[in-house]
Amino acid sequence: MRSLLLAACLTLLAGCGVIYKVDVYQGNLLRKSDVERLKPGLTRRQVLALLGSPAVADPFHQSRWDYIATVSERGGPTEIKNLVLRFEGDTLVEIAGDYFPEQNVELIRKMRRYGNLPREERNRRRAGRS
Repeated sequence: MRSLLLAACLTLLAGCGVIYKVDVYQGNLLRKSDVERLKPGLTRRQVLALLGSPAVADPFHQSRWDYIATVSERGGPTEIKNLVLRFEGDTLVEIAGDYFPEQNVELIRKMRRYGNLPREERNRRRAGRS
């Protein structure tokens, strides 16, 4: 009886290490081609057209926009990237930080398994252009 109880306990404990953990992607997904088109002299409106709204637009530091993205795969350590844009008035003057340059391509490949494709990719696939 004790050996049966011990075997059951060991089985339960062994199963604790096999718990499924999901990949978590959060924040701004930036296309490499769009970030490469950034250059000092662009207006805020032009930057919004290229990258969309920043994840953080601090009301106390309106001259700074932060495009933040985080990735945590299978419960591993979280990787954080922050692309920082600084403006003087309405003009972009500085580009600093980093981003995930190939993240969109990789995410589309991974999400294809689950059927959660971004709208433009889903429409492109429906039209027969893979």
